[in-house]
Amino acid sequence: MSQDNLVGLKCEVCKKINYQTNRNKKKIKEKLALKKYCPKCRKHTPHKEVKQL
Repeated sequence: MSQDNLVGLKCEVCKKINYQTNRNKKKIKEKLALKKYCPKCRKHTPHKEVKQL
């Protein structure tokens, strides 16, 4: 997995980065926005892509 394709998914409710994934930035221009399970909120919430540190 390439480091420049690595992105984090941040919960919109509690602002915690819960997931890491990769995205082909040449093919997919817009940022990822998924509904994922947040362990801190203990429910499914919208997660948006953030830069991985």
